[in-house]
Amino acid sequence: MPDMMGSEGMTINDEGIRPVRLGIAGGTFDPIHIGHLIIAEVARQECNLDKVLFIPTGIPPHKRDYAVTPAVYRYEMVRMAIMDNPYFEISDIEVKREGFTYTVDTLRQLRSIYPENVEFFFIIGSDTLPEIKGWREASLVVKYCHFVVYSRPGYDVVEREARLLRESIGASIYTVQGPLLDISSTDIRDRIKQGKSIRYLVPPVVEEYIYKNHLYMQF
Repeated sequence: MPDMMGSEGMTINDEGIRPVRLGIAGGTFDPIHIGHLIIAEVARQECNLDKVLFIPTGIPPHKRDYAVTPAVYRYEMVRMAIMDNPYFEISDIEVKREGFTYTVDTLRQLRSIYPENVEFFFIIGSDTLPEIKGWREASLVVKYCHFVVYSRPGYDVVEREARLLRESIGASIYTVQGPLLDISSTDIRDRIKQGKSIRYLVPPVVEEYIYKNHLYMQF
């Protein structure tokens, strides 16, 4: 397929030969870790995605119980983490948006940016699946995108939840299987505060950036 170039730096095939399949990996990424990268890569391959667009959140409404690291740091960590993968891109549309970040607003904006032949595949972990019905304008979200659900440790209700979402709001859901790595950004932040190693949990460039900028450390 010929190269594609869109408003967000991603290349787009505008010849209309077949739909372009764009994966969307959204998240706080505080910090991004190898689990995020593995999920995106498995989803890309299993769902035949042309690219995966990483979108760090600006101000996430569901994480008001702790101070989220400023977006400039989180964006830079994602940028560095994905720069060696030609199928990964990054977008700053959420970090530039004022106020809380909602998925429906992001998808609406992406729909206005990309041509009609681009299909969106929103990549999530299976633990997020039950939350979709409570998202803002969930019935509209499912019209903008398909969902790619990656199974995670401890969550065995994927098919039941997927069926409920298909029947209740017409969601289009694909499931993929891959390595079940129980890694979380919360655990990484806690390890740093405790002076423990995070080697192999995040890409080396991200680890170096965290320590260089004294992120997540207690003083």
